[in-house]
Amino acid sequence: MLSEQEIANIRKDFPILEREVYGKTLAYFDNGATTQKPLQVINRIRDYYLNQNANIHRGNHYLSNLGTDAFEAAREYCRAHIHASDTKEIIFTKGTTESINMVASGLSHLLEEHDEILISTMEHHSNIVPWQMLCEKTGAKLKIIPLNEKGELDLTAFEALLNEKTKILSIAHISNVLGTVNPVNELCEKARASHCITLVDGAQAIAHSAVDVQEINCDFYVFSGHKAYAPMGCGILYGKKEMLEKLSPWQGGGEMIDQVSFENTTYNELPFRQEAGTPNVEAVLGMEEALKYINNTGLENIAAREKQLLDYATSEMDRIGGISIIGQAREKASVLSFLVDGVHPYDAGTIIDRMGIAVRTGHHCAQPLMDFLEIPGTIRASFAFYNTFEEIDRLVQAIERVKQMFL
Repeated sequence: MLSEQEIANIRKDFPILEREVYGKTLAYFDNGATTQKPLQVINRIRDYYLNQNANIHRGNHYLSNLGTDAFEAAREYCRAHIHASDTKEIIFTKGTTESINMVASGLSHLLEEHDEILISTMEHHSNIVPWQMLCEKTGAKLKIIPLNEKGELDLTAFEALLNEKTKILSIAHISNVLGTVNPVNELCEKARASHCITLVDGAQAIAHSAVDVQEINCDFYVFSGHKAYAPMGCGILYGKKEMLEKLSPWQGGGEMIDQVSFENTTYNELPFRQEAGTPNVEAVLGMEEALKYINNTGLENIAAREKQLLDYATSEMDRIGGISIIGQAREKASVLSFLVDGVHPYDAGTIIDRMGIAVRTGHHCAQPLMDFLEIPGTIRASFAFYNTFEEIDRLVQAIERVKQMFL
């Protein structure tokens, strides 16, 4: 368990947490959208451009070799972090959205009319739209797993939907709106029994809990670095080697080729065949540094701290009353979506922002979920381990101010 002194020292690694917003010290509760970046990550990027900058994999000069070695060392660190069996199973992408699109596009030749793709009601748009596009292209049908009143997957309905027509299951590890932690091990096991390809969207999980892709035993696992203290514009597509081999190349260009002529092109081996063009080298190195920061802090420590914050915020919301908490799953990450009764979330969010507190309002790129819940959106406070109980107290005071102004 992290002590308050340890948290104070950690916060020094994130100077942005000391800046002022509207004359008040920032309280940053929008970590579900993107986390802040520690100095260690920022300094790694700076060091790369000061001392290593060169295009990688293609040169034989000193800097190119230095950059290539650093880039591939980062791939190995990411492999170890999620317990993949081989670095060839780690594809660097721009993030979760590109990773899912890469898989959806790459599997198109395996689907036929009347095949089915299974997702859930709680999915982010990036885990909806690519599959809709694939259905339009192939004639496959998109099927939706419903939720219960707590915001958990209806597992009975899931089993009923899973059948011999189901070719792909794509599911969030953790909901970005509800905080629900889905039983992905169980879901993937049942999908495998039906010979179904599985993808787990780990965008909201990678910063909060240990991820072992071999234990989950999914075919694909995807996440974005910027949700886990890394730079924007980088992420991971993990795939079992035999599944990545089945994907059609996502893009054509440099690095993904073996031989090129005007008559014919042959493709490079994994992972390079799925990494066309100059990669975002500095962001990948920053992602490696961010994962090191997480591991040095300790995922168990992070999870325990964030549970404390979530429990405290939830109890304070219950205490002041007039708050509807959206999503009350038994297994829940540090996401608190709520509504102030009688106040539109945008109006409430505007007042909260003016008090120096960053929360997210709207449908959070999960509009079908909002339609299912029959609400216009929510106010979302998503916590990271660097947040404090005092910041939550400020949020509660801001909500009280909202109630005074609108009710």
